[in-house]
Amino acid sequence: MASKKTSKTVAKKTGGGGSAPATPPRVDKTKISAADRDAAKKNALTTFAKLRAMHPDAHCELDHKDAFQLLVATVLSAQTTDVLVNKVTPHLFAKYPTAKKLADAEPQEVATLLGSNGLGMYNQKAKNIVGLARGIIEKHRGQVPKTLAELIELPGVGRKTANVVLGVAFGTPEGVVVDTHVQRISQRLGWTAHTEPPEIEADLCTLFPKKDWDMLSHTLIFQGRRVCAAMKPACASCGVSDLCPAAFHAEKIGRKDRRPRS
Repeated sequence: MASKKTSKTVAKKTGGGGSAPATPPRVDKTKISAADRDAAKKNALTTFAKLRAMHPDAHCELDHKDAFQLLVATVLSAQTTDVLVNKVTPHLFAKYPTAKKLADAEPQEVATLLGSNGLGMYNQKAKNIVGLARGIIEKHRGQVPKTLAELIELPGVGRKTANVVLGVAFGTPEGVVVDTHVQRISQRLGWTAHTEPPEIEADLCTLFPKKDWDMLSHTLIFQGRRVCAAMKPACASCGVSDLCPAAFHAEKIGRKDRRPRS
């Protein structure tokens, strides 16, 4: 017969009198070791290099001739496609080729032009682009500002739009552009566990050096459009499936919930 001392020792090791096991120690998942961070960065950079090789032509697909046209086109692209915006902007810029011309226009006149060419939300978008043109003339001597803080003060310009302009037109992004494609691909690749753009952007800025921020978004957008679609990702033909933790079940990750029918 085991001694009381021996029985207590066994009970302590097994978590009690043979019933439920002892509660495991709590792990603080917010604390990641330096080695784990380095491994995550190395994996992300390796994956990104492969994605760049898959999409060497990745670029901003909004047609523009200068920073002003890019800014206007990006504002117009909210909740619509680049393809549609590229059909509308030639008509817009033919009539209002400069910030001064657009600043002198009446918003309703611009709205009519946008709407007649098939662009949705044309009243609000017209108000925004006329307002930003006036801001450029009145506050920035007719030149598109080159800092995020100044850009986001213009009507219709948020952080995402500002970083598109800073990255594409000036080569000085102050963050990573997170659209629906970037959000979805980043989640599937395990680069972020967040669901909101500000937190996703912060994770991406931590993983990648600043020199990659602009091209990172273009590359992920091309990957999303060509390979890693929301509903039917082409995992079998994807060049980074061996590095993707979501491979072959990616359709379950990074998709937005469907809006309930009204």
